Amino acid sequence: MKNIVLFGAPGSGKGTQSELLIEKYGFKHISTGDALRAEIKQGTELGKIAQGFISQGKLLPDELIIQLLASVYDALPDCEGVIFDGFPRTIPQAEALAQMLEERGKRVDAMIELAVPEEELIARLINRGKVSGRSDDNEETIRQRLEVYKAQTLPLSNWYEKAGCRFPIKGIGTLEDIFADISKVIDAL
Repeated sequence: MKNIVLFGAPGSGKGTQSELLIEKYGFKHISTGDALRAEIKQGTELGKIAQGFISQGKLLPDELIIQLLASVYDALPDCEGVIFDGFPRTIPQAEALAQMLEERGKRVDAMIELAVPEEELIARLINRGKVSGRSDDNEETIRQRLEVYKAQTLPLSNWYEKAGCRFPIKGIGTLEDIFADISKVIDAL
């Protein structure tokens, strides 16, 4: 089973490319947000603890997120691979994910990084906001999100480079061309 971290700034196309990977390869998709909402809805112990943090407006500790991911990962049926979406976002989270996978005799096989120039990201997100009505897709909020991304998440690029599993992909061009480049990485694993 291949473990893939799909990485990139907001608006880089991670969601779209994830859908194409799922369709072509039969990968499973682990979204921390979706998993968290499911645990809360089911009223599990983990969901109750998470709800306590959320109701106080606090971020969940990394240990809790890793517990959640481990639970979802362990419950997956046999599949060709897993795409981690929205995680990791920091180096400590990447270290925790690596440890969780190592405990299962697995590793991150590829961190596929969709590289898109900042002005293109802003244009895409503003357009997405117009189409979807998402209130957080306005220029001021977008620029703030990109600053947070650069400060907290972008250092993961070097971390995965040192781990030997970073694969940068040019995230501009046609969907088909971008997906073909991603597929070459997956097929070579």
